[in-house]
Amino acid sequence: MLLRLIRSRRVGPTTFHRLLAEHGSVEAALEALPEIAREAGVKGYRVFSVEAAQTELARGREFGATPISVLDPRYPELLRELPDAPPMLWAKGDLDLLHKPKVSLVGARNASSLGTRMARRLADGLAEAGFVTVSGLARGIDTVAHMAALPHGTVAVIAGGIDICYPAENQTLFADIQERGLILTESPPGITPQARHFPARNRIISGLSRAVVVVEAAARSGSLITARNALDQGREVLAVPGHPFDGRASGCNILIRDGATLVRGPEDVVLALETTTLPLDQPETPVLPTLPEGGLHQRILKQLGPSPMAEDQLIRDLNHPAPAVSAALLSLELDGKIIRQAGGLLAIA
Repeated sequence: MLLRLIRSRRVGPTTFHRLLAEHGSVEAALEALPEIAREAGVKGYRVFSVEAAQTELARGREFGATPISVLDPRYPELLRELPDAPPMLWAKGDLDLLHKPKVSLVGARNASSLGTRMARRLADGLAEAGFVTVSGLARGIDTVAHMAALPHGTVAVIAGGIDICYPAENQTLFADIQERGLILTESPPGITPQARHFPARNRIISGLSRAVVVVEAAARSGSLITARNALDQGREVLAVPGHPFDGRASGCNILIRDGATLVRGPEDVVLALETTTLPLDQPETPVLPTLPEGGLHQRILKQLGPSPMAEDQLIRDLNHPAPAVSAALLSLELDGKIIRQAGGLLAIA
């Protein structure tokens, strides 16, 4: 039932959690979804079929993977706390790694020799301190970090299906991690990763971890997206400094300028984690006056634009009760008028 809900048209992770909260169970949410879609103006809405869900489950299990839902006690606790936590994960490898403390190491695909040496040193040192290394199986820093951490435990979060290795050159490492580490993805089996999948993948990398360490990154890079996700998720962000003339270090230097902890070695990461506590308490929501639904929809659409905005910022700007705004956002999402991007950010469709 859970797989049918998350795979249904226009139901992303944030919408899934809102439906679950409003209806109390997956079964009730799935039953209510066609009517919600109809009220949002979507005609002929059909939920994901039983047959299609069974096909996905069979394909994943044929590969030897395990489906882990957000309701499963094996689901990692830090990830479960996110408002856009993946409702379903496919996993292959050592599931015990899900419950060990983790640190993410990310960085440039065209990493320098110094960058790869630092990634290797960090992975080794963090393993000795009891941390599992999380990364994205990409070329460069990710690959080196996984290889160094493999004897001690590493988690590779991929953008495509659990049975698809990307990049293809990492096929041997992909197989090794299945045997001695853990492969994770929220994508259905058989999905070849595309550019739009990677920002969502990055939020899982940071969401699994107590901290994200950026080893090398350009000013505009996927690694900085992961760092921004980490900040939004309340995680610690750390960065290795580099020479000002090296473009591969510009993103790290920007992060340090903006307050990220400077990293010289694994001991700096361990020290930073000793002074942080997760999760943080959230402030109470004030009681505010309400508006008719139609008027609220129009105010939301006027407030949003093509540039993404955080939902909590939208609620503050509207000066309106959070539950009413959340319900209106769900209706607008199902109607296709707004979209949610990585990290739950909102924008006009």
